[in-house]
Amino acid sequence: MRQARRLRTSSDDNPQKQAALRYILDAWEEALHDGIEPEMLANAALFAALADLISVFGEDAVAKMAGGLSRRIHHGEFTLKQTSQ
Repeated sequence: MRQARRLRTSSDDNPQKQAALRYILDAWEEALHDGIEPEMLANAALFAALADLISVFGEDAVAKMAGGLSRRIHHGEFTLKQTSQ
């Protein structure tokens, strides 16, 4: 996640989603700078995200969404790629 400003997600150009990702990546960079291990950040981020989604949509809906994550991961949807500057 280093050099977050040079990274971009697959093809999602929604401005609000891009802004949200920038906030997360900036916080991630700050935590790494403070010595937090990336694996700890990832686990905390997943927990926080799932807990928030469950509070909004409920356990059944989030479980259904999470069930589709394997396919999306294998299709590279969450792979951050460097873009040319």
